[in-house]
Amino acid sequence: QLRLVESGGGLVQPGGSLRLSCAPSGFTLVDYAIGWFRQAPGKEREGVSCISSSDGRTYYADSVKGRFTVSRDNAKNTVYLQMNSLKPEDTAVYYCAAVWGDYLCAKRDQYDYWGQGTQVTVSS
Repeated sequence: QLRLVESGGGLVQPGGSLRLSCAPSGFTLVDYAIGWFRQAPGKEREGVSCISSSDGRTYYADSVKGRFTVSRDNAKNTVYLQMNSLKPEDTAVYYCAAVWGDYLCAKRDQYDYWGQGTQVTVSS
């Protein structure tokens, strides 16, 4: 079964850091652009960051710019989201999604695969 698996979520204090990982099961990510999304309770899912497949272009939502860094290691077939200076408002379930082709950020319904999500809770 082709799917994505996120890991690395958890409970962290404000100001702390977490690194999320997104790895595929059954395929390789090299030709896929990756998007990171999050959904907080009672809110719509929102785009957080994207990384292209070909040249490593990146995008960040204003709310995370300067604090989050997306990267990919094609040799390890994994994409990462490094989250620093975390705030309580970053609390959400974080999802990664993959779309085949030379995208930076695709429309939500264009993504081919989604992960199951990993919980990030920022609280003292």
